Amino acid sequence: MRAMLLKALGPMSPVATPLVLADVPQPALAPDSVLIRVTVCGVCHTELDEIEGRTPPPSLPVILGHQVVGVVERAGARVHAVRIGDRVGVAWIGGACGTCLRCQEGRENLCERFSATGRDRDGGYAEYMAADAAFVHLLPETLADTDAAPLLCAGAIGFRSLRLSGLRDGEPLGLAGFGASGHIVLKMVRHTHPSSKVYVWSRSEEEQEFARELGAAWAGDFGQTPPERMRSIIDTTPAWSPVMRALEALAPGGRLVVNAIRKEDRDRDALSRLDYTRHLWKEKQITSVANLTRRDVRDFLQLAAAIQLRPEVQEFPLEEANRALQELVARKIRGAKVLRVASPGS
Repeated sequence: MRAMLLKALGPMSPVATPLVLADVPQPALAPDSVLIRVTVCGVCHTELDEIEGRTPPPSLPVILGHQVVGVVERAGARVHAVRIGDRVGVAWIGGACGTCLRCQEGRENLCERFSATGRDRDGGYAEYMAADAAFVHLLPETLADTDAAPLLCAGAIGFRSLRLSGLRDGEPLGLAGFGASGHIVLKMVRHTHPSSKVYVWSRSEEEQEFARELGAAWAGDFGQTPPERMRSIIDTTPAWSPVMRALEALAPGGRLVVNAIRKEDRDRDALSRLDYTRHLWKEKQITSVANLTRRDVRDFLQLAAAIQLRPEVQEFPLEEANRALQELVARKIRGAKVLRVASPGS
């Protein structure tokens, strides 16, 4: 089968080509697993974190990709909930122990044995992938493949971020950064919190205009000030400076949700400007988002189908995965990027 392999970690740039197109064997099938013929796979900023070594290192070579949509071709002997021919999705959470205290509490995203798709096990930048059947998701018929792929991570992690924010309808929400996850959150909030105004920070004028097109009440650069302080802010940027800007813009008792696996070191000195009175006083809160649970993915897919949520998508063929990653680095972002691996009927 064709696959885009990551063979070595290193810096990513607008001209870097870290992935190599290779012909590799189809994955072996365990009794509790399914073999999926991949149709599309979303491209996520987390892949940049993996390539540059900001996540726990994978065993190389590895096939990236954790926003996977495809069709079940074979099922292991102990698989009963998923059948051959089912259209399914696979998200970042590829496995957890199921027995530890965190798993029993419904916080499997914090399990010490959490297994990440496309990092700890091969992902969807390939024609086929194997997945634990307990961690695949049946997809609503109303969601097309290219629509469903970004929802499995960018959408679901935005959904979890919104849950953690505690936002109530009518309260203003801030979005620091406006990539794949941010634009889905904005679309979602317009349905779930119709009376809430959304304010967007982005360094890109194109992204600011895109946010206004989607209904943002205000969009500007990080040096600009929104019309009011916000009850909740979700930060999806890879940098530290937006965190400081968001804390300053929070209303008393507000909450900042940091939706990022790692922050880059390029502006770590921004933390030296932390001022207790300006940034933290009056019971402001900070929380992080760590991974996803299966419930997050399934609840969000149901919501997305119910409200007919459709992300903005730019499609690339599998062999152009490097170009999609290069455009992420260069901030050429309008919505989400998706790799087309096979046509649905092929």
